[in-house]
Amino acid sequence: MFLFVFWKRMREDFSSQIIFQTASAILIGIGLGSLVSSIFIPGWSFWISLVIAVIVMLLMQVKFKLRFYETLEALILASMPWLSLTFLIDSIRVSSMISFLSFIVILVMVFFSYWLDMNYKSFTWYRSGKVGFAGLSIAILFFLTRTVLAVVGITMLSFAGKFEVVFSGIVTLICLILLINLGRNTK
Repeated sequence: MFLFVFWKRMREDFSSQIIFQTASAILIGIGLGSLVSSIFIPGWSFWISLVIAVIVMLLMQVKFKLRFYETLEALILASMPWLSLTFLIDSIRVSSMISFLSFIVILVMVFFSYWLDMNYKSFTWYRSGKVGFAGLSIAILFFLTRTVLAVVGITMLSFAGKFEVVFSGIVTLICLILLINLGRNTK
């Protein structure tokens, strides 16, 4: 599913070969991050995989001269169904209501991202109309939700203990800055 969504987001501007090489490299990076973290620092799989995925995305962006916001949005939106399924599987495996609710919330975010993608150009307050709005908005919602849950003290799959508030808060802020920067750029 990741490959399909990633390809669908980028197919109009890049060749299928470049898209699948980029997406495959990101998936390999995520897999290696997950493997390394499960061996050396269990519980940090999400964050290590995320950092490696972004690093690989940036390397592929330089290699293939990909557009930053378009590639980042493809990465974000392609990851959401995968994250949703991860929480569903965990909720079934360990009978976790928190994981099931996370599955539902992320699934709602997937549908909301589709709605944003269809309508963001008509928002009068978002004058740039550039690609990236839907992905960054969903990333902000996702990491803001993680931040709030960590502050409240709710733990779940993929939380990095007491550091979760800081990490999720920083990523929320970075995505917000990127969205503001994207909104300042006009067509």
